[in-house]
Amino acid sequence: MMPKNNAEYLGGLSPIDVHGHYGAYLRPEAGAQVEEWLSLGSHGVSARAQACDIGITFVSPLAGLLPRGRADAVSANEAAHREIAGIAGLYQYVIVNPLQPETFAQARRMLREPWCVGIKIHPEEHAYPISAQGDLLFRFLTETGVPVLAHSGCPNSLPADFLPFANAFPEVRLILAHLGNGAGDHQRTDLQVRAVQASRHGNLWIDTSSSLSIMPGLIEWGVKEVGAERLLFGSDTPLYHVAMQRVRIEAADIAAQAKRLILRDNAVKLFGFDDQLEKQRPWIPKQPS
Repeated sequence: MMPKNNAEYLGGLSPIDVHGHYGAYLRPEAGAQVEEWLSLGSHGVSARAQACDIGITFVSPLAGLLPRGRADAVSANEAAHREIAGIAGLYQYVIVNPLQPETFAQARRMLREPWCVGIKIHPEEHAYPISAQGDLLFRFLTETGVPVLAHSGCPNSLPADFLPFANAFPEVRLILAHLGNGAGDHQRTDLQVRAVQASRHGNLWIDTSSSLSIMPGLIEWGVKEVGAERLLFGSDTPLYHVAMQRVRIEAADIAAQAKRLILRDNAVKLFGFDDQLEKQRPWIPKQPS
């Protein structure tokens, strides 16, 4: 049964979306109409989240990921760092691309600010196999100490290919994006779950930001296999509609406590947030009355 309001299982608090973006969706092969539908500025992403009572969304700029193999993560990170600081409910992932070494220094600098909360890596859009760049990346990620969101499930980013590095660098807390995603020749829905089960140090999580999440049974199966403690709510907004993704968790055939863990508590713990953080943005200047 759908809860009447957040108070039933969230104690009046709001969900945290650990996987969002903003900006222009640049994929000409999808067609101009789809590019338009999937593009949304930062204020629009914030407004869409607020409309369905998402308290916090962690975002990375699409300009740092697209077009595939040609995006400039350096300039996109700089623009995001200036922009996200002043937008209600949004926090920044700084994008790290090993093929743009400047992003390493950017991450060190930007992570000092309270609105920059983690690192985003995307082997598919940046066109490198994680198996080839993982050692360099994970050595750096160990240094930063922040959670890392990684696209997963495609040929350059198979969950099993992250495992040797996650096992060798247990300090890295890695979120494998897109529960159920298994593209290309690996069209399986269990890849992220099997990676979590095979990890040695409990330093892997999965987010729910997949179109396959709408399948009956996938969320429920994920909870059964790895426990609700290993799943985090992610929407992939604006590429998917955040309200739909939230309702999928709310309507899941799982315990109320599991819903709270997925929608909020796991993110609070993993990112070291205070329960009231969305109400405390001291870096934003007060607007004149």
